[in-house]
Amino acid sequence: MRYVIAYDISDDTRRNKVAKFLEGWGRRVQKSVFECDLSLEELQVVQKRLEELMVLAEDRCHIYRLCGECQPKRIVLGQEIEPEWAQTLIL
Repeated sequence: MRYVIAYDISDDTRRNKVAKFLEGWGRRVQKSVFECDLSLEELQVVQKRLEELMVLAEDRCHIYRLCGECQPKRIVLGQEIEPEWAQTLIL
């Protein structure tokens, strides 16, 4: 299943650690947004590690699931970063 993980972390050190961690699980589509193809077990690992890296009273992270029907309907305005992920309408 594909997930979109978006975060808002004010501390540079924590933000960099989160970004570095997520780079191992998916691809960065914006500064603080990643798309990751994860099994349920992998999602649980990612979620647990994010909770460890973040200060939950100060930071925020949203994880959105893209279902099989929604994924190819997403819209990318501009250039797709990696064509192999492109199951997308590019305008």
